Amino acid sequence: MFIRRLNPEPLNADAPQCYSTYGCPDLWELADGDFAVIGADITVLAAQLPPGAGCAPEERMVKIPRRLLVGAKPHIPDSL
Repeated sequence: MFIRRLNPEPLNADAPQCYSTYGCPDLWELADGDFAVIGADITVLAAQLPPGAGCAPEERMVKIPRRLLVGAKPHIPDSL
């Protein structure tokens, strides 16, 4: 299911982007071509989304550090 990590691998749990010993924000490419995002759950902020944006009951909004997405950029395909 998880094919590859898109961002640089965290060196250890003391990495600045880690929340705790057990987890760090992460981006993964999945076998079906979609992506999985691991981050802090900020779904409580969904009511503040701008018009035209929404979060379905089965969805969660997650926050990831900017450095994570910027670090993953070279590994994200440019096309479908």
